[in-house]
Amino acid sequence: MPNYRIIVDLSQRMLYLLDNNVVVRGFPVGIGTMLNQSPEGDYTIINKQANPGGPFGAFWMGLSKPHYGIHGTNNPSSIGKRVSRGCIRMYNADVLALKSMVPIGTRVTIRQ
Repeated sequence: MPNYRIIVDLSQRMLYLLDNNVVVRGFPVGIGTMLNQSPEGDYTIINKQANPGGPFGAFWMGLSKPHYGIHGTNNPSSIGKRVSRGCIRMYNADVLALKSMVPIGTRVTIRQ
């Protein structure tokens, strides 16, 4: 049984999926602006929602820090940039792949 966790590396603008501390996938992400920085720390995925509407693309995974999550985007050109209000943005195809692998309760570390 997999033992997944997620590390978001803000300086690399990458999200890494680890299984037993071994990187199994890497995805490019968009991160928070200088004024609305992505919150560093340790969190968990507390909910999931398909097609959440608005700018959140195809899927939303809410974090244990209120109002923050990992989600898709309707603006694929924003991936790799400092553009969000602190959330972690992914290509829609990538967030759909990730959501099928990680259950609610998965640990998420956001770091520089």
